[in-house]
Amino acid sequence: MTTDAQPSPRWKLLAPLAVAIIVALIPTPLGLAPHAWYFFAIFLGCVVGLILEPLPGAVVGLVGVTLVALLSRWVLFSPEQLATDGFSAANQAFSWAVSGFTNSTVWLIFGAFMFALGYEKTGLGRRISLWLVKSMGKRTLTLGYAVMIADGILAPFTPSNTARSAGTIYPVIRNLPPLYDSHPNDPSMKRMGSFLMWTALASTCVTSSLFLTALAPNLLAIALTESATGIHINWGQWFMAVAPAGILLLLLVPLLSYWLCAPEVKAGNEISDWAGQELTKLGALTRHEIMLVIMVVTALLLWIFAGDIISGSLVGLVVICGMLLTGIVTWSDILDNRAAWNTFVWFATLVALAGGLSQVGFVNWFGNVVGGQISHFNPLMAMVALVVIFYLLHYFFASVTAHVTALLPVILAAASGIAGLDMQMFVLLLLPTLGFMGILTPYGTGPSPVYYGSGYLPSALFWRLGAIFGLLFLVIWLVVGLPWLMVIS
Repeated sequence: MTTDAQPSPRWKLLAPLAVAIIVALIPTPLGLAPHAWYFFAIFLGCVVGLILEPLPGAVVGLVGVTLVALLSRWVLFSPEQLATDGFSAANQAFSWAVSGFTNSTVWLIFGAFMFALGYEKTGLGRRISLWLVKSMGKRTLTLGYAVMIADGILAPFTPSNTARSAGTIYPVIRNLPPLYDSHPNDPSMKRMGSFLMWTALASTCVTSSLFLTALAPNLLAIALTESATGIHINWGQWFMAVAPAGILLLLLVPLLSYWLCAPEVKAGNEISDWAGQELTKLGALTRHEIMLVIMVVTALLLWIFAGDIISGSLVGLVVICGMLLTGIVTWSDILDNRAAWNTFVWFATLVALAGGLSQVGFVNWFGNVVGGQISHFNPLMAMVALVVIFYLLHYFFASVTAHVTALLPVILAAASGIAGLDMQMFVLLLLPTLGFMGILTPYGTGPSPVYYGSGYLPSALFWRLGAIFGLLFLVIWLVVGLPWLMVIS
């Protein structure tokens, strides 16, 4: 993220504007309205801004929707709309610009960030991790499973895998390798550190796919998909679709890491003893921790079983109110949670921008064009091909959010143009890859730079393991996930 202390190079600031202008000057493609092409030019400029990050993502999104609203007569509304009696372009443009802030998914993201704040404030996340290490840390392999289980327990309630893994798991496990004389940026890193760091990162990539609320871009993708296709996927549907392949991968990750990133130390009591000492310092469960456990379990049950009675977003607000009323967090804590507010603005503006692609007719046009090119494909083969393309293109993105914003509308549009393709099944096959793909590169997902920078995963090792695990995740997802989706659809 760009900071004042380290200003972006000038070319990063100019590149999004240059891209938008160049695309806008290209003649409008046949069959597409000029205003839709101009909207796409601005959208593409925003995507370039999200990738290069000359400014924070929220600023890029805010500038994008503001620019579209200012130029709405030329980029958002058709001549027919403008000619309609009583149509107020100014009012409609503003309503569109702020439409993302009323999106229920955006509020669910915000609420889930507050869950993470509760874990941090009460220390419950750290306690869970330490307890698992104490219980399973006497053997290196079972310690890997403890790290995986800790992430899995936190994942349904933590939409930021950066907060969950880099902010909660990593601070615990970084204390463990030195207990076995395994140090960063040193040959001794192979003794323990490399295995633990890779297991933690690979685990969080799988849990990010297993649970809808374990990765913020999952929720963004759901919102964009509903905006583009009308298809809505709830928490339970997502989990049921991913569970067979996701649980299998979770069980395999520590074992595969143990084989492919083999630790030299296989067993010992030091780590378990250290975790026990840390737990002793924490003392008994506090009242706030107990209340938070009750709240998050209740929220999970409501998300799974009560979707027809209470909105998932409202569940999040109820928990926020509960944490405020019980003193688990204060209003100042919420106001100080810059990551949550930044994400709220970021996603709200991205939802509006991506939804605008459908509103101006660009998505339908693109879908017809691409669908015409691959219409001769077997629908099942077309689904697989589009998923593989979507997955591998993540090598070119340093943000899953940018990946979703740039490619998801395009892929959905292409799929919608293929006769006989089951869009509901395709969406459930496509969207869960967002967590898996984070394993590919040292910049693929939020926690990646943290583990890469730990000193235990040198560049060559990271890229090699990333390619192996990335391919494994994709193959298992297609081989196990696709047949399962065909059964339950």
